[in-house]
Amino acid sequence: MKKNSQNYLYNFFGLRNKKVIISGSSGQLGKSLVKTFLNCGSIVIGLDIKKSNKYKDKNLHYYNLDTSNYHQNSLIFEKIYKKFKVIDCLINNAGVAVFNPFTKRTEEELDFVTNINLKSYFYCIKNFYKRSNKTKPKSIINVSSIYSLISPDPRIYGKNDRKSSEIYGATKAGVNQLTRYFAIHLSDKNIRVNSISPGGIYNPLNPQNKTFIKKYSNRNPMNRMANTSEIVGAAVYLASDASSYTNGHNLVIDGGMSAW
Repeated sequence: MKKNSQNYLYNFFGLRNKKVIISGSSGQLGKSLVKTFLNCGSIVIGLDIKKSNKYKDKNLHYYNLDTSNYHQNSLIFEKIYKKFKVIDCLINNAGVAVFNPFTKRTEEELDFVTNINLKSYFYCIKNFYKRSNKTKPKSIINVSSIYSLISPDPRIYGKNDRKSSEIYGATKAGVNQLTRYFAIHLSDKNIRVNSISPGGIYNPLNPQNKTFIKKYSNRNPMNRMANTSEIVGAAVYLASDASSYTNGHNLVIDGGMSAW
């Protein structure tokens, strides 16, 4: 019975041997996404400007790429499609932030965040679409943020905390609109487009300030921050056959923080 149950789940989600591109694959959430899809039997193509040596797997392929570089992006996608022929899912996960006050915001910082958080998503989507055919269902997942929906609460940040910036939230709101737009305009090639908006994720390797964690937790109905393991399940669902009628949706995973 257990074996049959496992086969049912494999077939229901249908991720075995699916080819999945994950940008920002060496970051905190990126590493968890890579591990999760490998465990689901997928072939993972990681894109990042910094290579991670954490996982060794014959189904993991890595390409060094600054996704915000238009020409590099096109070149790497050309190489990927030459090798793999068909890609089933694109996960736009690369992201950056700046933390100093908006009164000190520089043009370079605005460009930096916009280029990675917004333009790189567009470039990857464009190159994915151009090389896709319409015979097989495909999925794009854009990683957004709770701060695409609500403003960061200034009361939970101390003097030296990593304060979420205005440009970060603005670019993530832009990601939501890209999701809605492309959910309509990529349907001619059988591509679904959805986004995920996580709340604050605890970083065990580079922990947030203890006071911030306490204040954030008090602000959240579940009284804690998220773990990456609680975010990746949404990506599995949206990448899989189980979500075949889910399109243009922003899935919020914030412990209920945006509910009040």
